[in-house]
Amino acid sequence: MRINGEKKTIRVRASETLLHTLRDHLGLTGCKPGCENGDCGACTIIMNGLPFKSCIMLAVEAEGQNITTAEGLVDSPVQQAFVQKQAFQCGYCTPGFIMNCQGLLDAHPGADDETIRLWLESNICRCTSYEEIHEAVMSAFTSENAEKLVPGKLGKEDGVGRHSSHTGSHGA
Repeated sequence: MRINGEKKTIRVRASETLLHTLRDHLGLTGCKPGCENGDCGACTIIMNGLPFKSCIMLAVEAEGQNITTAEGLVDSPVQQAFVQKQAFQCGYCTPGFIMNCQGLLDAHPGADDETIRLWLESNICRCTSYEEIHEAVMSAFTSENAEKLVPGKLGKEDGVGRHSSHTGSHGA
């Protein structure tokens, strides 16, 4: 697999989930075990530009794929927007929301308010208001679109989870 831009070769059991492979074999703990049945979205990663829930995907299904985890989005406009808008409390679900929001930003850069609200339904937060999360997404849209206009900045072709025509988080 190619994870956060680096090629990785890993031996796993046929029954091992991608979530546990990322966490246990590679130390990428940004994707979190929550419900472990695809409902909460804490384990969301981006694979080939689309958000997927890694808890319901076998690691062997990711063979040959391009995967981005929360660690691969350090200092991204989405991550910065979550910090600026204080869109978290305990922070456990935050990486999953950030990954799903990055997928939304990539797939629908001009998303309207309703599209954003529908997209966010695939992730659950139990301790904060979804309003801050919604505000963070709106802020990331503004930051990302402004960044694309700056000469020399990488846009859709930077290879970090940015090629998508997706309409919602996979594996729901």
